[in-house]
Amino acid sequence: MEISPELAEELLQKGLDLAYSILPKLVYAALFYFIGRWIVGKLVRSFEKILEKRESNPSLNNFLVGVIKALLYVSLIIGIATILGVPLTSFVAVLGAAGLAIGLALQGSLSNFAGGVLILLFKPFKVDDVITAQGHTGTVREIGIIYTRMTTFDNKEIIIPNGGLANSDVINMSTQQKRRVDMTVGVAYGTNIKVARETILAIFKNDERVLQDPEPVVFLNNFGDSSLDLVIRVWTEAPNLWPVYFDSMEAINLAFEEKGIEIPFPQRVVHQAKA
Repeated sequence: MEISPELAEELLQKGLDLAYSILPKLVYAALFYFIGRWIVGKLVRSFEKILEKRESNPSLNNFLVGVIKALLYVSLIIGIATILGVPLTSFVAVLGAAGLAIGLALQGSLSNFAGGVLILLFKPFKVDDVITAQGHTGTVREIGIIYTRMTTFDNKEIIIPNGGLANSDVINMSTQQKRRVDMTVGVAYGTNIKVARETILAIFKNDERVLQDPEPVVFLNNFGDSSLDLVIRVWTEAPNLWPVYFDSMEAINLAFEEKGIEIPFPQRVVHQAKA
C-alpha cells in the first residue's frame, strides 16, 4: 500500500509538532532532574553535618537522613511529573494507593519501625545499658530501627522487635550510680538476733565497696518454718552490685561458722501419738 505525498507530509508535520511540544518538556525535565539531584545531595550532606555536631544516636541519624532523602526525592519526582504534564492529582492518588497497599502488607514491620523511632527519640535506654525487657535481662548491644539486640550474661544474643519493646515495661539497671543489694539469710530458732545482726554489720563496715550512707541495715523479716529470716540491705556503686552480693554471702557464712550461729535446713518434728 503506497502512502500519498499529502498523507506523508501530514504525518511528518504531526510528528514535528509532537516533537516540538515534547522535546522542550523533556529537556526541562532533564535539567530539573540533574539540578534537583545536585540540590538534594547538598541538602542531605548539610543535614548529616548538623546531626554529627549534635552527637545523637547513629541509628537515629541514619533514619532521619533516610527520611529527609526520601521526601526530597519524592518532591523531585513530583516536579518532573508536573513538567511532563502528568496530572498531579492522579500522581498523588497513585502514590497514596501504593502507600496504603505497602502499609497493609507490612503492618507488623511498621509497628516495629514506629517502636524503633520512639526508642531512638525518647531514649529509655542506650547501648551498653543493662535492662530487663520482654522476659530477658542483658546488655544492649545495638538499637536498630526494627530490632534491638541484647547479650545476656551467659553470652546469648537476644533479638527483640521494637514494637513490643516500646509498648512494654523496661527496667533499666544502668541509669543510677548507686544500687541497693538485697540479701536474705536464715538463722536457727533460738539464735540471738542481736549477735547475728552485729556479726553481719561488722562485715559491711570493713568492706570499702559498701556505702555507709545510707548505712547497711539488718532486720528480722519472717518467722519461717525452720528459720528466722533476716533481710539485709546495703548500698554500693552500680558496678559493684554482684561482687558485693556474692562476696558478702560467703563472708556471712564464714562469720556465722566462727560465731557458732546455725544456718538451719528444712526439718520437721513428728510426734507419735500413743495408742
